[in-house]
Amino acid sequence: MKNFPEVKFCKKCFYHSLHPLKITIDSQGICSGCRIHEEKFLLDWEKRFKKLEKIVNKFKNKNFYDCIVPITGAKDSFFILDVVKNKLGLNPLLVNYNIHHNTLNGLRNIGLLRTLFDCDYIQKTVEPKKIRKINQITFEKFGSIYWHVLAGSTAFPVQIATKYKIPLIIWGVHQGCDQVGMFSHLDEVEMTRKYRKEHDLMGFEAENLLEMSNDLTENDLLNYYYPSNKDICKVGVIGIYLSNYIKWDTKKQHEEMLKKYKYETVLQERTFDSYNNIDCIHYNGIHDYIKLIKCGFSKITDHVVREMRFKRLTSEEGAFLIKHYETRGTSDLNLLLNFNKISYKKFNKVCEKIRNKKLWQKKKNNFSLKFERKLTKKYNLEEIEKKFSFVKTKSSIKKDKIKYNLFDKSWANK
Repeated sequence: MKNFPEVKFCKKCFYHSLHPLKITIDSQGICSGCRIHEEKFLLDWEKRFKKLEKIVNKFKNKNFYDCIVPITGAKDSFFILDVVKNKLGLNPLLVNYNIHHNTLNGLRNIGLLRTLFDCDYIQKTVEPKKIRKINQITFEKFGSIYWHVLAGSTAFPVQIATKYKIPLIIWGVHQGCDQVGMFSHLDEVEMTRKYRKEHDLMGFEAENLLEMSNDLTENDLLNYYYPSNKDICKVGVIGIYLSNYIKWDTKKQHEEMLKKYKYETVLQERTFDSYNNIDCIHYNGIHDYIKLIKCGFSKITDHVVREMRFKRLTSEEGAFLIKHYETRGTSDLNLLLNFNKISYKKFNKVCEKIRNKKLWQKKKNNFSLKFERKLTKKYNLEEIEKKFSFVKTKSSIKKDKIKYNLFDKSWANK
């Protein structure tokens, strides 16, 4: 990928210097994400896992619950719990923030996970009217319809930790380390308020939203406030990431867990990855489209880069997949606009306001990215995807008109 004014591209992957997680590109033209990924093939992971065991053993049998584990109906929740219960021998309390935009497959997976692992479970479900008010503000002010999910899913586990005096929270992967090399695995970074605000929440905490709008109240935002430093220190809450102690490979992990626990995967519209974030209607739909406008790349680029770094895809194959998926439409826009009472006109106006002009150009009333991924030959989509095939399971869910589902029957009753 050739560089152009104001923007540099990594010579190994497709990330550029305007990446929102502050990627860096060294004098050799290689990004920090690719550099830190090299650690996965160099570190002694057996030694690192033993260090993890020593860390968590300090928390065993101090409370009824040894730790808190945030879970979802997608991502690596089955793998995380398998490690926590079966390898580390911990007794976790499971917590889940109800993302509201649930797919039925995601709800089924949560039910299956709770049933198979037999753990106590607490879920936070916020009133839909509050979600709508928050979405209207976050979309208008900084172009996000996903802020409430990021804020709720990162605040709720810490709220429960301080309330029930459970000092250890175990998270899965640290995105900043795994994707852009923000830290080394050896830094063993923990979950912090600062990282949450600057990166997960795009710089806006609940307190900031309250200042932005007269329509939002303290009551609307209570579920999104991060506990005070005083309360965190009183309990001694820490949040560790398994990816600092385990060679993190989400594809490999999912496929091991799919054989063991037989949960569901879902084909998605804008990426080949049928494992991650399949619990949310919008994450790889309209939320992903908005990401493309803001950042000049979307989840397909994230997934391609990950697979390239593990040498399961070549650069040319990756470029073909990005071209194929990046321009695909999404079927969830009407659902989002109708629920949040946002007009098409307003949606398009906000999208143009947040469009990154350093990455996009306008020709004959159409926008296109300034850079082009050139291919030297034609590729066949099926042949490429077979090469590193993602498991496609048979869904237990009948196809129906997409809609929001806050709850579903438990897995055991299906």
